[in-house]
Amino acid sequence: MVYWAHMSTEKNMEEIVSLAKRRGFIYPGSDIYGGLSGTWDYGPLGVALKRNIMALWWKLFVDEREDMYGVDAAILMNQKVWQASGHVDTFNDPLVEDLETKQRFRADHLLKDAGYQVDGLSLDQLTQLIRDNNVKSPNGNELSDVRTFNMMFTTTVGPVADDKAVTYLRPETAQGIFTNYKNVVDSFYPDLPFGLAQQGKAFRNEISPRDFIFRSREFEQMEIEYFVDPAKWEEAFEHWRQQVWKWTQALGLADENVHELEVAEEDRAHYSKRTIDFEFDFPIGREELLGLAYRTDFDLGNIQRVSGKNMEYTVKGTNTKFVPHVIEPSFGVERALMAVLTTAYTEDEVNGEKRVVMKFPEHLAPVKFAVSPLVRNKPELVAKAREVYEILKKKYGAVMWDDNGNIGKRYRRQDEIGTPYCVVVDFDTLETDGLVSVRDRDTTEQRRVKPEDL
Repeated sequence: MVYWAHMSTEKNMEEIVSLAKRRGFIYPGSDIYGGLSGTWDYGPLGVALKRNIMALWWKLFVDEREDMYGVDAAILMNQKVWQASGHVDTFNDPLVEDLETKQRFRADHLLKDAGYQVDGLSLDQLTQLIRDNNVKSPNGNELSDVRTFNMMFTTTVGPVADDKAVTYLRPETAQGIFTNYKNVVDSFYPDLPFGLAQQGKAFRNEISPRDFIFRSREFEQMEIEYFVDPAKWEEAFEHWRQQVWKWTQALGLADENVHELEVAEEDRAHYSKRTIDFEFDFPIGREELLGLAYRTDFDLGNIQRVSGKNMEYTVKGTNTKFVPHVIEPSFGVERALMAVLTTAYTEDEVNGEKRVVMKFPEHLAPVKFAVSPLVRNKPELVAKAREVYEILKKKYGAVMWDDNGNIGKRYRRQDEIGTPYCVVVDFDTLETDGLVSVRDRDTTEQRRVKPEDL
């Protein structure tokens, strides 16, 4: 496993965002038309990094386990799903409006930025805090009273836009898992405990998306609902607490940069009896990376009540029946990616020259090898380099051909995109030893290797 030293607090988020755009990791959404707040597009390197993170998660938590089943539920679901789950009534953020510009902001964000503690405060208390301390909008104007704002995107299904046609872009993937619990039990009758895992898009109409990809309106989640005997929830919760640490280490995040926050009862979601937020030291500050919650039988109980379908599980070989309780580890893809990006971003010196290098763990790096001829105006060098490139491309897939500029510029470019190894075919390859030169990204050391041994 790969670990990095403690991340410097001097890392500049603007520099990381600039590199991400310049090198083809992440672009602002709809940028050519002036953008759309809270949306981001992934370039060739960004989508490769994201896919590597998601594939690693699936490998660790689905493929390598006997008690996990994958599902992929539809984004659009019957409106009753969101009524039963409580999202229609409770999935709200505190909204405040600039009385001059009519811009809207998250009241809790404005107050936190101003240095006030707001956790657990009601809407009236937030309003009073704004009035007592004369808190203004970012534009310097007076603010409205605080009110609730439901974050679900509303749409209609079918040709008639009436109340029955209303549905929502899902704000989480979890409910798609819960609605398929009975389907999986009926199809596979798995032993308890077992889990259902899903990766997919979710949408939240954030009042004030900010901090790069940390808080956006369209994002991807990786969620597990782990169904357990109610009497054994604590054992399962501890198991998943340890699994979360296994995950952060697999991402290459140093343990000292990850922190457990036991969420107080008054700050927990309405469905949770215990929640741990795992926080990470981002350049924007210590913020939530992922969450682990004990949801009891809240969701299955609501489904049973609203749908009239029996959600009980019958223990094999017995007459014992109960509605399982649920442990939920919930992972955000973008937050994991942002943690990996900011951890990898490193500035050092090589031969007295400043270098920016993305020190991705090898298993996450979007490009594994870059292959070059020492110079590109010698056909015999190019031909041999193409031969080596094709061998590696077939074996690893994530291999880049790079013959643009001199070799020093190629190294710097590959350092900035995080390529672990640069393979160079030179004149000695053709005339002397048949070996290629392999340069290590992190140490910049080079060694001679047989092409077939790469």
